[in-house]
Amino acid sequence: MTDKIAIGVSTCLLGKNVRYDGGHKRDPYIITILGQFFRFVPVCPEVEAGFLVPREAFRLVGDPESPRLMTQKTAIDYTDLMNTWATNRCHQLETENLRGFIFKSKSPNSGLYRVKVYTNKGMPVHAGTGLFARVFTQRFPLIPVEEEGRLNDLPIRENFLERIFVYHRWLLFKAAHSPRGLVEFHTQHKLLLMSHDLPGYRACGTLVASIRQQPFDAIIRQYEQLLMKTLAYRATIRKHINVMQHIMGHFKKHLDSDRKTELLELFASYRDGLIPLIVPITMLNHYVRRFDVGYLKDQVYLNPHPMELKLRNHA
Repeated sequence: MTDKIAIGVSTCLLGKNVRYDGGHKRDPYIITILGQFFRFVPVCPEVEAGFLVPREAFRLVGDPESPRLMTQKTAIDYTDLMNTWATNRCHQLETENLRGFIFKSKSPNSGLYRVKVYTNKGMPVHAGTGLFARVFTQRFPLIPVEEEGRLNDLPIRENFLERIFVYHRWLLFKAAHSPRGLVEFHTQHKLLLMSHDLPGYRACGTLVASIRQQPFDAIIRQYEQLLMKTLAYRATIRKHINVMQHIMGHFKKHLDSDRKTELLELFASYRDGLIPLIVPITMLNHYVRRFDVGYLKDQVYLNPHPMELKLRNHA
């Protein structure tokens, strides 16, 4: 990677004092680790919409599917103002070429999941989505999104970042797409798709195979939706082992019985949680280079993201 990938980030997570109480929620992982590879586009709905720091806190009230944004003490309704701002801000973000967005959890404007919504009786239910987060995800349904708190869950973190890198590669292809290019893109991502969802992998393959049977632009639209939907499924230990056994089949004729046994033992140790995924993957990469398996050399699955992120290093 030579250029950093643009992702949106809630401004408070970058250490800026923009919260209602004048503080911040600086996230060291986002800044120090992800900052090596991503260019951050900060967004703070409240400050950018014109509210001061510090300010009266907001909360969501009413129907979780369509809540109102109210000040906590004075009960002033700012829903229309914030929705108008959010729509305009998303229009501006179209020029940023975002590949992902990390939202601040629990925020009445930026929270993605289980945001508190207060009922008419004053009781909170954890069933809402922040106003800006809702507008953003509706406007950019393909862009991978996540909350900073959930990134502490390693499988969620890996899935989110993997989707960002695939989406980045997809948009680079899409900028100069061609039927041949689509076939190449799909071929390179076959095993990665298989590791997430087998039905989705097959559906993508069927679509590419029909490339001469319908308009190419329609193929592109359908493929990118299938691509991101398939990657949204988490890769599990069972799915990874299935893919690694598939890879092993490409050079098993080159391996003697001891090496086959060694490789299968690595798969079993990974399955039992004794070693991280990077260990069998490193061995597979070694054999791919040693036996010069061209098809596997181009498989994104074997190197889906920068090694410095250590996303496959946890058992």
